[in-house]
Parts: sequence; C-alpha cells; structure tokens
Amino acid sequence: MTAACGPEADALTRGLGFDCHDVAPVVSVRWPWAPAHWTMPLLELLIVGAAVFALVHAVRRYRAGDPVNLALWWASLVYLFVTEPPLYFPEWFGLDKLYGFIFAHNEFTVQFMADRLPLYIVAFYPAFSQLAYEVVRALGIFRGRGPLAGSVAVAFVCQVFYEVFDQLGPRLKWWAWNPGNRIVNHPALASVPMTSMLLFASVSFGALTYLVSRLAGGPHRGWSLAWRTVVAGVLTPPTMAIAGIPSSLFDGDTAVQAWILGVELALVWIAGAWIIATGRADRPPPSAFARVYPAAYLGVLAVFWLIADGDGPAGSVPYVLACFAAAGLVLVALYRNERAPAPG
Repeated sequence: MTAACGPEADALTRGLGFDCHDVAPVVSVRWPWAPAHWTMPLLELLIVGAAVFALVHAVRRYRAGDPVNLALWWASLVYLFVTEPPLYFPEWFGLDKLYGFIFAHNEFTVQFMADRLPLYIVAFYPAFSQLAYEVVRALGIFRGRGPLAGSVAVAFVCQVFYEVFDQLGPRLKWWAWNPGNRIVNHPALASVPMTSMLLFASVSFGALTYLVSRLAGGPHRGWSLAWRTVVAGVLTPPTMAIAGIPSSLFDGDTAVQAWILGVELALVWIAGAWIIATGRADRPPPSAFARVYPAAYLGVLAVFWLIADGDGPAGSVPYVLACFAAAGLVLVALYRNERAPAPG
C-alpha cells in the first residue's frame, strides 16, 4: 500500500466507487459517459467551458488595455499549483501530521496526479475567480470604491455562488471528505468543513483578487505583468493561514471553533452584501461573460439540486437556500444595471 493510497484514502475512494491503488500516476482519460454519476460530465462541461470563455474575455480586456482579468486568470492557476498538491499528498511535503488526509475526488473524464486532481478542478480556479471579479466589476465597485472594497465583495460573491456547489458535491459523490480527519474537516456545516467554507470559498479568492488588483492593475505588460501575476498567486495561501489563526487557537474545541468560523463567515456576508447594496450608480456595462455565465452556472446547479439523486452525505439545505437567494439578488442588481440608462 503506497503512501498516496493509505488506509484512509483506500476507504474513501472505495466509497466513491473506485480503487485508489489502480490509478495512472500522471494522467488518465475516460469516456465522458464513464463517470459514476450522470451529473459529472455536465459539471465538467459547465466548468471547463467557463474557463475557456473567461480566458477569451480576459484576452479581450488585455487587448483593450486592462490586464487585470488576464493576470487574475493565470494567478488562479499559480494559486492552484501552490496549494493543491500539499492537500492531496501531505506526506510528500511533510505535512501529513499537520493536515492529515483531507479528501478525495471521484473519477472524472480527465484526471491528473494519480487521479487526485480532475481537469475540471484545474479549470474551476480561473473560471470562478473570473465569475466573481466580473460580477463585482460590472457593479462598479472596483471603479467607485477601490481594490479593497471590491475584493471583499468578491469574497462574498464567491461564498454564495460556490456553496451551492460545495454543499452538493459530497451528496452526489463528486468528492468525499475524510470524516476521520479531526484537524481540518471539523467543525463542519452538515457535510462541509467550515474551514473550507471560509478560507477557500471566500478568503482565498478575495485575497487573490486584491493582490492581482494591486500588483497587476495599470499599464503592465510582458515580464512585468508575468512576475506580478506569479507573486499574487504565491502570496494567496498565506492569507488563508492568517484568516485561520483565530479558530486555530482553539484546536480541539470544535464548538468554539464553529462559533469563530461562523462569526467570520457572517462578517463576509454582512460586509459584502453592504458593499454591493450601496454600490455606485455609474457602472460599466456588464461583459458578455458576466451577463451569461453566472446565471448559467446558478441555473445548472439549481437543476442538479432539484432532480439529481444521491446517497452521499447531505449538505445544509437552509444555507444553500440562503446562498441561492443571495446569488439571485446579486444577479438582479447586475441585470438592473444593464437595463439602466447611462448617467448624465
């Protein structure tokens, strides 16, 4: 039994329907209809297509003189490759005692790193960073209030859009959290660790956006833009560690940790919702990406919630309903802005 497929990984992947000993070390490709649940290839199409759509949009913005979208797209991948390998293989980095075995993905159409990293997860980072950034940019917050307020709003938008996906994944066995991991995966809201909800679903994307906006905003091109993009991606994981310090001070007391993480999540909701609700009237017109993809994403996830069957651990339905409602109101603000006459 290899270190990458120890007893916990073996039990978790067998629960997902495959054997983690029988995997390709570098890359594996399967037929689109081979994955275990019918939603999985549709999910891949939804996310990978969005990443391509976002890249096309980012290149257009770059050619128009704004490098932030393109820098954010690539910085998201830098952040991915800095943070994901230690989570999948903590024993390779001497972090197994610090983090333990956290989770395992199911087998999707294209997968990397001993089937630990699906292609759609690689695409998810740039797709989702662009979703939140473009929505907030179209609401005029970056233009009117600057990078800090805009990035807080991004953290909120990421939270409400991401959690409708995050709370559904374990139920449909897109992935599985290791319930025996008391270090990272507890406390949890239903089936989802609260540290993931706060640090990944909000802090990381908000911090990444702020770093890119500060470092890459302006007339940067070539190597100047490249190194700024890399630095933004590399510096994002430490911001997550800083945001996790308050709850880490009470390791072993999951009740206190749950309260602390809950308060931090509430602050993301309150601050982000207030910034969006009090946004400026003179807003740029929404891009095609902002008009189309967030609504398409939300609609597909709503269909999955309504008709998809699954016997995995259930997420928190009340929290998901709150996220759907908040995301819907964000879209209402976005489309109302599109219909509003230009100021003056």
